[in-house]
Amino acid sequence: MWLRIYAIARKEVLQILRDPRTLAVVLVMPFVMLTLYGYAIKMDVRHLRTAVLDQDHSSVARDFLRAFQHSEYFDLVRYLDRPREIDSVLDRGEVVLVVVVPRHLARDLANGREVAVQVIVDGSDPAQASIALGYMAGVVQSYSSQITLAAATAAGLPRGTVAPPLDVQPRVWYNPDLQSTNFIVPGLIAVILMMLSALLTSMTVVRERERGTLEQIVVSPIMPYELMLGKILPYVFIAFLDVILVLAAGQLLFHVPLRGSVALLLGLSLLYVLVALGLGLLISTVVGSQQTAMVMAMVGTQLPAMLLSGFVFPIMNMPPAIQALTYLIPARYFLVIIRGIFLKGVGFSYLWRDALYLLIFGVVLLLLATLRFKKRVQ
Repeated sequence: MWLRIYAIARKEVLQILRDPRTLAVVLVMPFVMLTLYGYAIKMDVRHLRTAVLDQDHSSVARDFLRAFQHSEYFDLVRYLDRPREIDSVLDRGEVVLVVVVPRHLARDLANGREVAVQVIVDGSDPAQASIALGYMAGVVQSYSSQITLAAATAAGLPRGTVAPPLDVQPRVWYNPDLQSTNFIVPGLIAVILMMLSALLTSMTVVRERERGTLEQIVVSPIMPYELMLGKILPYVFIAFLDVILVLAAGQLLFHVPLRGSVALLLGLSLLYVLVALGLGLLISTVVGSQQTAMVMAMVGTQLPAMLLSGFVFPIMNMPPAIQALTYLIPARYFLVIIRGIFLKGVGFSYLWRDALYLLIFGVVLLLLATLRFKKRVQ
């Protein structure tokens, strides 16, 4: 049995070596994709173009606006003279938000009155708008606290007795700087590995059919499972090189913290790769041409891995029917694994369920590919 598996694997290696350009693409593409996507996809919102309509023109108003200038989140690019200009700058997309400083800001603050500052945000991008409002609230709250402290100090109250009604002291675990790169890059690794690994094996059996060599395999004493194992083994090695490459790129290019075990990460990544290779092998036994196999492998892996795994959109926010569908997406479980090891440093005791699901996926996919090929040989 092992001699037959070795012969199939050796034949597959020779076919790979005859096309070194494809091999180079397979090894270079993960690095290129991770670099492009990693730098292009950002959830951090900074340098928001901001316009100001100052209706008070006081030193207090200028001091208030200076708080925005000192923040990296806002760039004051326009100063408006009249309220009717607000519509035009937002319609043309010149700014994302407009801060309206009300009349008598300085007088009302001096008299201890509550002042409402209007902020008008372009909501065509809801995610950006909600983040901008959060940043805005933080800047206003900080400035308000400074005013309260200054007023209490001027009244002769001890500095230590001045405190806000609620003292909130947030603490962010695992990603204290809230860098979206630390969230995005592990997800990209899961997407890239799934797509490329499935792409590797999606053309193996169908290539034999197109070249007319499948009949020789059918009449040989090779069993279907021996053929599947022989064809998948060389690609396990290539896919594992891709794993090492993308993990190294995530560390060297994006400095994503790796707090967990490297050995555990490599081992579970190999398990995930086997699932993807099994999926590609199943596709190869179903389709009739290499071109169709390539399209099915890309569409059937990239879109689900990006949209239904929790990589971009939180699963808990999806409709119940879609949430149920996500349990069929292997990338969902690997995302838990890779983010847990990278950011949280958790061990196998926390990840064994997700690893078990991946193992079940791999066994089922390889079994289906074997049975599907068996049906075709009969």
